[in-house]
Amino acid sequence: MKKNRSLSASRCYLVLIGSLLLLSCSKPPQQAPAMLPAVKVTEVIQDDVAVFEEWVGTLDGMVNATINAQVTGYLIKQNYKEGDLVKKDQLLYEIDPRTFQAALAQAKASLAQQQAVLQTNQLALNRIKRLLPEKAVSVLDRDNAVGAVATANAQVLAAQAAVDTAQLNLGFTKITSPISGIAGVSKTQLGDLVGPGSANNELTTVSQVNPIRAYIGLSESQYLHFVEQKQNSHQESGTVPLELKLADNSVYPHSGKFFFAGRAVDVSTGTIKVAGLFPNTNNVLRPGMYARIRANVSKETGLLVPQVAVMQLQTATQLAVVNKEDKVEIRTVTLGQSSGKLVVVKEGVKLGERVIVEGGQKVRNGMKVQPAPYTATAKAE
Repeated sequence: MKKNRSLSASRCYLVLIGSLLLLSCSKPPQQAPAMLPAVKVTEVIQDDVAVFEEWVGTLDGMVNATINAQVTGYLIKQNYKEGDLVKKDQLLYEIDPRTFQAALAQAKASLAQQQAVLQTNQLALNRIKRLLPEKAVSVLDRDNAVGAVATANAQVLAAQAAVDTAQLNLGFTKITSPISGIAGVSKTQLGDLVGPGSANNELTTVSQVNPIRAYIGLSESQYLHFVEQKQNSHQESGTVPLELKLADNSVYPHSGKFFFAGRAVDVSTGTIKVAGLFPNTNNVLRPGMYARIRANVSKETGLLVPQVAVMQLQTATQLAVVNKEDKVEIRTVTLGQSSGKLVVVKEGVKLGERVIVEGGQKVRNGMKVQPAPYTATAKAE
């Protein structure tokens, strides 16, 4: 009986040892393969790209009329609102007219007096001419009478000129705008003594701003290149459209045209002044505004990639390129001119290579990825 129990225990022990050996020899379970990062790629293309030149400039009125007081007097009325559009011959200011009204009345009285003297002398001359054949008067009397009439006539003319001057000065008390345009801030206040003999001669400025001028400075080399391009294309320079960018980086919706080039090069800066004209029907653009002027000066062939594919770092500009083995190569590139939603790559990529457009933030150099076509690539403009 004891022998059977011992045999049964040995069998159980052997079964336990065998089970442990089987467990120790079994292979560990295999892990599922990791998913590759999915990215969107597009090929580097080649196309003609418009080459633009850009210059910093300022805007100015087509005509800037400085409004001055032409007679000295006290300002009693301002008839316009600052910053508003005024019309030609619109009344802007009024100077106290009473002094000039009195001067006109005095000049008219002096004219009437001289006319009376002329009339008296003319009557005397007529009488002497009637008496001269009868030898009742001498030839000397006639000559003196002729001289008196001539003197009186000259005095009448001088008195008439004084009347005209007084009338003109009275008219100058009503100050009007010589052009239609935007009226500036008034530099004087009511009650100020204005005029050529005072410190407040300039009253305001009116600027014609439609169209408006944009001034830029071209270097001598840029100017000569511009002239050469015009001659080679047999086009007038005015046909080159100009693009205007404002201080907030917005693009003005209306294109401009070349207006004129200055007479000479400024020897202190080495630039020549060039003006362009832009329509300004709503008077949005004002003199003195900062502007950047762009012009399409030529075309060249370049390699293009979407601008969204570019990774801009503090020290470098990079693109993520996917090679034939679907591995990522992070490359430092040199960019050129932008063309719509595309940008020219001068150095760093080759024609036909694939660049990552979407998903580039989650990849590293040498990482294998799962590329898919990017279908929203815009064409070069």
